[in-house]
Amino acid sequence: MELRVLEYFLTVAREQNISAAAEFLHLSQPTLSTQIKNLEIQLGKQLFIRGTKGSRKIILTEEGMILRKRAEEILDLVRKTEDEIALSDDIVAGNVYIGTGESDIIRILAKTACKLQEKYPDIHYQILSGNSEFVLEQLDKGLIDFGIIYGSVDSAKYNFIKIPQRDKWGVLMRRDSPLAEKQFIRLEDLWDKPLIISSQKNDSPLSDWLKRDIAKLNIVAYYNLVFNASLLVDEGLGYALCFDKLVNTTGNSNLCFRPLFPEIESEASVIWKQYQIFSKAAQKFIDALKSECMVNGD
Repeated sequence: MELRVLEYFLTVAREQNISAAAEFLHLSQPTLSTQIKNLEIQLGKQLFIRGTKGSRKIILTEEGMILRKRAEEILDLVRKTEDEIALSDDIVAGNVYIGTGESDIIRILAKTACKLQEKYPDIHYQILSGNSEFVLEQLDKGLIDFGIIYGSVDSAKYNFIKIPQRDKWGVLMRRDSPLAEKQFIRLEDLWDKPLIISSQKNDSPLSDWLKRDIAKLNIVAYYNLVFNASLLVDEGLGYALCFDKLVNTTGNSNLCFRPLFPEIESEASVIWKQYQIFSKAAQKFIDALKSECMVNGD
């Protein structure tokens, strides 16, 4: 399977039209059609469903959708590898790829990047957001250099450093909510309330804290972006359980944040694959991050 043909395939998938894809690629339509047909023969699967009579639109089959995902990953990895190899031995430059969820601990990454920027201005950062499952998948496929996850780390598979700061859990609510009068939120305060919780249930200690099966609570919505959850809260849908310092609750904001009691904090780690060979940019970053964590951990 040639990389060039994968590029052709992705272009057809994007354009949903052979003629438009051929024009974009500066190929003749018969040439492109032949390349796609040969790819289908090679794989033994139909990748596109041709439109009905009178329609030139084509859509991906289930196998085509699988190939699109893998082809994007393959070509991203190829480009990443080419960038790393192409750099001169005397230059520290390139992209550092980091997978993470939403958290105030990203500040320690930002501080590290800022300190490196003065000496290595050609280092750039690609931040991909998602839950732990997404981060681990991207890391295992070699599509990111580092991941940030919560909870225990498989030390047989990954190297890691603990982030010295911890995220504090609490409840995001409207200022005119009954619970806003409280300084802390206890578990029994939430048992009968409409709750908005993270879709990353496996990453959360809330079920144990609430002493209730999550499924038996009044869950009105799930979120994976806290900003979206804050809009639901602002409109009065319910109370969002989330980390502190992710939503502005100062000034004229309609929202406020109240910590949980007993307190819950989550500890995160920066992880990378065992025996991973880093680009010069990634190596400079992780060395600087280790130093930053030591300073902030004191």
